[in-house]
Amino acid sequence: MRLFRLVKIISVSLKYGLDQMILTNEPSGRLAWLARLTRFRRTFDQPSGARLRQALESLGPIFVKFGQMLSTRRDLLPPAIAEELARLQDRVPPFSSAEALAQLQEAYGRPADEVFARFDREPVASASIAQVHFAQLPDGTEVAVKILRPGIAPVIAHDLALLDAAATVLEKVWPEGRRLKPREVVAEFSKYLRDELDLMREAANCSQLRRNFKDSELLVVPEVHWDFCTTGVMVMERMKGVPISQLDALKAHGVDLKALSRAGVEIFFTQVFRDGFFHADMHPGNIFVATEGPTRGRYIALDFGIIGSLNDSDKKYLATNFLAFFQRDYRRVALAHIEAGWVPAHTRVDEFEGAIRAVCEPIFDRPLKDISFGKTLLRLFQTARRFEMEVQPQLVLLQKTLLNIEGLGRQLDPDLDLWKTAKPFLERWMNDQIGWRAFLRHARDEAPSWAATLPQLPRLVHQALATPRDDGTRDELARLAAEARLTRLWLAACAVLLGGLATLEAWRWLY
Repeated sequence: MRLFRLVKIISVSLKYGLDQMILTNEPSGRLAWLARLTRFRRTFDQPSGARLRQALESLGPIFVKFGQMLSTRRDLLPPAIAEELARLQDRVPPFSSAEALAQLQEAYGRPADEVFARFDREPVASASIAQVHFAQLPDGTEVAVKILRPGIAPVIAHDLALLDAAATVLEKVWPEGRRLKPREVVAEFSKYLRDELDLMREAANCSQLRRNFKDSELLVVPEVHWDFCTTGVMVMERMKGVPISQLDALKAHGVDLKALSRAGVEIFFTQVFRDGFFHADMHPGNIFVATEGPTRGRYIALDFGIIGSLNDSDKKYLATNFLAFFQRDYRRVALAHIEAGWVPAHTRVDEFEGAIRAVCEPIFDRPLKDISFGKTLLRLFQTARRFEMEVQPQLVLLQKTLLNIEGLGRQLDPDLDLWKTAKPFLERWMNDQIGWRAFLRHARDEAPSWAATLPQLPRLVHQALATPRDDGTRDELARLAAEARLTRLWLAACAVLLGGLATLEAWRWLY
């Protein structure tokens, strides 16, 4: 099996000239003679990026997914190849209904017809990892049932091993390959792919996103039916809508496309800056629009296998960079990278600032509405890599999602000014993070800890002063006295702080 798979990979590589891509681009030139030799009787009419895409499609769904993930690493790829890989589509024939029923039998320990009041044998969607069937629960609730492909885990493990082996060879035989870090890229892909194999994890992602947008007027997220979920089966509320890519159908239902494009931007920035938890696979196949009922005109999110998360440091970095960039404050952009610890502390700020200016300043020759947030972020990453910036996986996911959102928004409304839509959100978020609102919020978060600690302080100080010391020296008594004075000062500071908090809270309540 492994030998057959390896032979197929080699034959596909030769068919599409992947060997030529590596040999002709080998920077030392030592392998140029081998490139001329292997070119015998082979001519290629299409560019290298198109041939690479076709080769991955020929090798099957796991390689297609790898190409899709690789397209997000635009900091490592030439733009033409990255654009070509972004066109990869996860088109996979569905597995049979008999296999689907067998998977459900294994998951529940009884036939699907005893679990569901109705189970549609024909799938409504199929991808490399799983496929979806519609069904009805015993209480009449309409649901969508996502089922893992049978035997997919060993296939993935085998293909991942081959990818890792190929990456190792690439690092050893191609000097430029070491800079591209192919083994790290394969490891990153492996992590995301293995996460997608656990549908309980995806169900948890869905549930969290639904909770975050519980009362939203912009986004609808399906409810998870936990009693029917396992690692191989996910059951969620059936959502009815029109795919976001079907613009004519949306217009026919009277959906305002301009408002929809602005809502998409707001949803994205809410996920990133309010929640730090965002859907990282927002291509058109995963987004629908409700056209009926009380949710009409709202987005519907589907497929929660890939989710990104950001901590407070990440969010501050992003907001600072976006605001500073559009104010042309390149020194602030440089300092944001250094303060976040993503470039070495010894980096010269003036040199880093100059590099950022050289990349970003030409962008401002264009109208703000034509400036791409995603490409701006990519340019910042590419520049920072020259100053030894380590790749941040969560920001790579964010950049991919931002590019998807931009493309989607401008498909709905070609005149969408992303900056005009996003700037008030970013400024409001920064105001909430810096200032008296942030002070009150952090104080409120710490209040339970203070309430538990403050009553114990007198007893702890008394114990420290009363505990006998073995040496009994005057220096030790002086140290204890100094500690007591510091404790009194600390208590006084706490009292002032609590008084200030009470005053601020009273002021907020009154005004």
